[in-house]
Amino acid sequence: MEQILDAAEELFSKHGLHGVTLKDVAQRVGAHHTLLNYYFEDKKALFDAVFARRAVVTSQRRMRVLEAYDTECQGRPTVEGALRAFLDTDLDLYIEGGEGWKNYAALGAQVANTPEWGAALMDEHFDPVVLRLIDLLKRALPGCAEADIFWGYHFVTGALMLTLARTGRIDKLSGGVCRSDDFGAVKDRMASFMAAGFLSVCARKEQAT
Repeated sequence: MEQILDAAEELFSKHGLHGVTLKDVAQRVGAHHTLLNYYFEDKKALFDAVFARRAVVTSQRRMRVLEAYDTECQGRPTVEGALRAFLDTDLDLYIEGGEGWKNYAALGAQVANTPEWGAALMDEHFDPVVLRLIDLLKRALPGCAEADIFWGYHFVTGALMLTLARTGRIDKLSGGVCRSDDFGAVKDRMASFMAAGFLSVCARKEQAT
């Protein structure tokens, strides 16, 4: 089963849900396609199983770190501290987890940008941990409008998904100075960059009032 999920994950990450058949996956693992039909009702069921396998790992891991951070900061979270608990914990999986996790990263970027059915998968697997982050951000920014905090998360997750997609565009734009697969470089910068954005928007709104 792990071989089937690994093979499907790699294929889906490169070709998407509609670019892969059950026969493709069966051929990759050297099995007859009837074996996949025995375990999975259809291709979407296989895709959902592939996505869920690692989603539960990253979601639970981030939730544990967010909870630990909330305890350590004694109820006084900072924006960057909350973002680092959420972002750095996830990025560490892609830095340390090998090619399988990188394939999942690309798959996750696809799912997040497919409103027809991907949004439901994201809701199912990630809403609790996202709302835990939002709670910390609200407490770190007590004077900030709720809408600004949610928009801030929207921008954070957009940048994260583009990073996980590893499109190679930044490699070309920067002439090789930056690499889209350098998750370590992203980890060094993203939380600080996004925290500054939250603080700037909220400070601007407070000055306006």
